Amino acid sequence: MPAALGTDTRFRLGEARAKELAEAYGTPLYVLDEGHFRARIKRYRAAAEAAHPNSEITFACKANSTLALLKIADSEGCEIDVASEGELRAALRAGVPASRCHLHGNNKQEGELRFAIDSGIGQIVADHFTELETLATMLEGDKTKVVLRLAPGVDPVTHAKISTGQADTKFGFNIADGSAEAATVRCLELGLPLIGFHCHVGSQLLDPEAQRAGGEHLAAFAGRMLKEHGFKTEHLNVGGGLGVKYTDEDEPMAVEEFCRLIVDAVLPPLRAVGLDPVLAQEPGRSLIAESGVTLYRIGVIKTVPTKGAEHRTYVAVDGGLSDNPRPVMYGSRYTVERVAHGAAAPDWIPARPQVPVMSPSGDGIVVTISGKHCETDRLFEDVVLPADTREGDLLQVLCTGAYNSSMANNYNRYPRPATALILESGGHTLIQRRDTWDEMVAREVVPPGLGR
Repeated sequence: MPAALGTDTRFRLGEARAKELAEAYGTPLYVLDEGHFRARIKRYRAAAEAAHPNSEITFACKANSTLALLKIADSEGCEIDVASEGELRAALRAGVPASRCHLHGNNKQEGELRFAIDSGIGQIVADHFTELETLATMLEGDKTKVVLRLAPGVDPVTHAKISTGQADTKFGFNIADGSAEAATVRCLELGLPLIGFHCHVGSQLLDPEAQRAGGEHLAAFAGRMLKEHGFKTEHLNVGGGLGVKYTDEDEPMAVEEFCRLIVDAVLPPLRAVGLDPVLAQEPGRSLIAESGVTLYRIGVIKTVPTKGAEHRTYVAVDGGLSDNPRPVMYGSRYTVERVAHGAAAPDWIPARPQVPVMSPSGDGIVVTISGKHCETDRLFEDVVLPADTREGDLLQVLCTGAYNSSMANNYNRYPRPATALILESGGHTLIQRRDTWDEMVAREVVPPGLGR
């Protein structure tokens, strides 16, 4: 369960549980904690509603769309943001009503839209003019609502690949060049069931100012659409983006303060013109990331020379960029801890050379955690592990509940890991099994006549 406000709230495994899970399900292994995830949702919802009673929380399931998590999020009162037909199908398979799902995407195909509408999707977040024209031919009645995604022209402080609110973006209708206003007018001309506007400025935001600015732009735009075109906004979604504690140095803002600051920025321009829409937020990472860890087993440990008399110690684990591509993609950093000693090393394994770099405090060795892929997949650099770390030990990587399972792949034909859920009622269970070898080639066909 989460620790008290202002402390480290990340879920961790203890030694006994780590050994138990590794024995039961193997490694690498994603581990999620049900109670922790439920508590994160409850806290976020309470914070949003305390700041503004007419609030809504939507789980951005691109962070982790495992069916069991979708079921939990729905049971805790979340709407579900889906970014593809596949994510929508996952939500439906988990028992989430389509009416509680919102379909995003900058290039939705006609088939995706048709499936979503036929399923009874609650909202479609429209992204471009062609989509509006297509929706006009598909929507009947007002069961499915339309929200326009807007680009507010806000450039947040985060990695460029997860920055989405600036003017130069593939997402949405730009406010600055008049596209957003033209899209609103076109919706009214077409008779589309438009209810409001959406923006998302970026992810892993440790400073709320970009989010506040995006919300202010959205609210001001809503006021202008009321004054100039008579459109009354009923729904305003300011997106997600609150950062999490990937490393000990990260200090994410308390969600209570974050929600208060967002509401304080967005409500005044709305109230000034008499608007009182549902104020929605769309967290993904900030709900699930800290509720999960990845469990690895150490294989090879090598100490090699680098420059001059310096050395680097590589600690290779039984996973890599196929189960966590974020360090390669974004330079993402994580907290890594040894969680359990493995079996004693056999006598025939030579002792490791005692040349590793000691940490500045002298309480461990500085190592580079590498994967087992045919790449220089340095997963985690400058990690301090106990000096007696050995082959067979278990490591846990904190805060991997988001964007690890959902980005996992089969590079080098490695099976994607299983996912275990620690149940709130006690015990644990498998919610996603490891790939089988047959599944990894099930899509492939060898045409006749290619060889002997």
